[in-house]
Amino acid sequence: MNITKARLLLGFLVCLIGCSQQRDLIHFSGLTMGTTYSIKAIPLEKNMDTQILKKGIDSILFSLDKQMSTWDPNSEISQFNLTHSTKPYAISESFRTVVKAALDVSEKTDGFFDITVFDLMGIWGFGPDPNSGIPDQKQIETVLSYTGHEKISVTEKAIIKEYPETKLDLNAIAKGYAVDEVFHFLQSKGFTDFFVEIGGEVQCSGRNQLNKYWSIGIENPSGGNKSNQTFAAIVYSDGGAIATSGNYRNFVSIDGEILGHTINPKTGIPILTNVLSVTVLSNSCMVADAWATALMVMDYETGLKKVTENSDIKAVWILDKKDGSRCVATSVGAKIDDSIYEIIS
Repeated sequence: MNITKARLLLGFLVCLIGCSQQRDLIHFSGLTMGTTYSIKAIPLEKNMDTQILKKGIDSILFSLDKQMSTWDPNSEISQFNLTHSTKPYAISESFRTVVKAALDVSEKTDGFFDITVFDLMGIWGFGPDPNSGIPDQKQIETVLSYTGHEKISVTEKAIIKEYPETKLDLNAIAKGYAVDEVFHFLQSKGFTDFFVEIGGEVQCSGRNQLNKYWSIGIENPSGGNKSNQTFAAIVYSDGGAIATSGNYRNFVSIDGEILGHTINPKTGIPILTNVLSVTVLSNSCMVADAWATALMVMDYETGLKKVTENSDIKAVWILDKKDGSRCVATSVGAKIDDSIYEIIS
């Protein structure tokens, strides 16, 4: 299962609509959740004091990091993972919201999205507590025996694990939730033209400083016959969320074998398909984040069927073709511009 998300390359690219007069722009950036964040907004007034605004944003991100970071041994999720109790474990409202949403996506994807993969990632050499060497089948089966979204449940104020060994990893959905929370915070302050990005996951509203659509570049996966091109395609958006997942950035070398970090939570084994990356568009970045991960585990045909069945998402795939070339595939309603590859739908 994909835990580290492929980065969306972001920028203000040439758009087709709008005037050329440049407006003032507020820009915040920093570190959070083991990655970077970037926030751009058109100020509500001239010479606007932005320090209080930045403190509010940093407060949100700090709080969520303390709840959901598996890299922090004192975080809420790390403390849950340490407990072997199968009794209801009280959790914060944000933590509960993310877990509940994750279980919903797990149901809709037939378990291809799963947040109980902490130990699966570890035995393959990923995450904060990685093992070394390729796991044998017995080790994989042991971890799979307590892995699976059906082995946890959520009540109004608590989470319950069926097996003491079960551990959670929210890295494939928490950044999307953080984007949504910052987005809603800026909306509550009256902003209408702004752009929120955390670790490549994006939510935007209105227009940029040139009064044009915000532009998001989908990174061109490494290798291929057009490796000198930075972007595989461009998405222009005046609103909505976008998240991308890929299997070409994070690798581990085990006994001389290079393995990608996308692991099938059903088999416990790294996947091998012709899908290089998936970009998901939705009204919620949390939803887009989770679905991008799930679709990376599926082959293209299975993923397209799932997207077609769920009207709240659209998707863009970058695929390897049998002849060594690449193409871009889209679901109904997913619109892209300036693709360097052939577009199929």
